[in-house]
Amino acid sequence: MPANKFALLRYRIIDRSIRNRGSKAYPSKEDLRYACEEALYGSDGEHISMSTIDKDIWAMRNEGELGYYAPIKFSKDHGGYFYEDPEYTIAELPLNEDDLSAIRAAAETLFQFREIPLFKQFDSAIEKILDRMKISAGDVEKKENEVIQFEKLGSYKGSEFLSNLFDACTHKKVTSITYQKFQTEEVKSYTFHPYILKEYRSRWYVIGYDINTQTHKTFALDRIKKVVVGEHKFVVDAAFDSKSFFEYALGITVTNDQPQEIVLEFQPNLAPYVQSQPIHHSQKIIEQSNSYSRVSIKVIVTVELITTILGFGDGVKVVSPSALKEQVKRTLNSCISQY
Repeated sequence: MPANKFALLRYRIIDRSIRNRGSKAYPSKEDLRYACEEALYGSDGEHISMSTIDKDIWAMRNEGELGYYAPIKFSKDHGGYFYEDPEYTIAELPLNEDDLSAIRAAAETLFQFREIPLFKQFDSAIEKILDRMKISAGDVEKKENEVIQFEKLGSYKGSEFLSNLFDACTHKKVTSITYQKFQTEEVKSYTFHPYILKEYRSRWYVIGYDINTQTHKTFALDRIKKVVVGEHKFVVDAAFDSKSFFEYALGITVTNDQPQEIVLEFQPNLAPYVQSQPIHHSQKIIEQSNSYSRVSIKVIVTVELITTILGFGDGVKVVSPSALKEQVKRTLNSCISQY
């Protein structure tokens, strides 16, 4: 049975642990379990059972679909596992042409972000992968006939803070942020617990907990003036769940308002686009005919929602709620008055 991605990661960790010839040579089953748990979940509370490690060792020894039969043996004298061939490693497995093509495509993708400070730290790792494949970075970067092309934008303002904020999020370090909103001269400092980084429409944001107001806040990196990552660690607020935080958001703005069911009516020429690329993950088609298509989404009413609706021009109409319909109408009238 094909292994899932977490199993494959555990196999790599087990392989690395067994190949260790230092003080942790001949790792016990508990050593392997702890190494996998620590590498995959850290202190987040997820646990890996001993039976899972049993199954992993069996799979590495016997599952031909993995592309190898690892010569894992158990030493009674040392109370741990070792490779019968001391030079063996699953990391040295040959790659077929499909594997090479996939890695080349991944390398091309990563190179698109090489100018962003956060990703510069991975340059050497990418170079090592390419070197193992006997491909130079120049081959990836200077292809005459590129087959994958990304939208090319200007430099990301605030991207110089990405690396420090990534470190703060990863290691849960209390951070000081100096921030200035657009259209104001006031500069404020915040003691902040950064939880996650999020990219939206080519802008980066950091979401976390503001100590002063004791609320969750979102800061746009292009408005940050200074970031100082401290040494003290924080504990993530138990009420925060990164997966559900943006559940009802269309974009980056999250408020305390309740989400509403929004019904939009699209002209026939736009309907296929909206169906093939939904506005929001909650989108449902509720009515369809030759003259229009109606969809519903459940979101918080924000500036991003109104901007998205206006972006469809005369190809969309707000059916409900009435308050949103009036808000869009006022915005359109304001636009007309400028011409």
